[in-house]
Amino acid sequence: MRDKTQTNSAGPGDRLIRAGAIVFFIGTVATLVTVAPLFLGTTPFPTYMFGLSMLMGVGFLLAGAGVLQSIAAGRRQARAGR
Repeated sequence: MRDKTQTNSAGPGDRLIRAGAIVFFIGTVATLVTVAPLFLGTTPFPTYMFGLSMLMGVGFLLAGAGVLQSIAAGRRQARAGR
């Protein structure tokens, strides 16, 4: 079975994991940009920047959903292989 699987093939859930990582990274940058004025003593950013910081949680949930989808696909494949 291993000889039929390509090494660069994307499995179920891989796209969700990648998208979640990208969204998480964007949320991390937004959080750093939002918190920086507090340490630098400058005027804070508008409220919507705090909303962009919530992308960290959204990215984490997307990646978690991708992992669960990958686990479910692996279980289905293991059941079919018996």
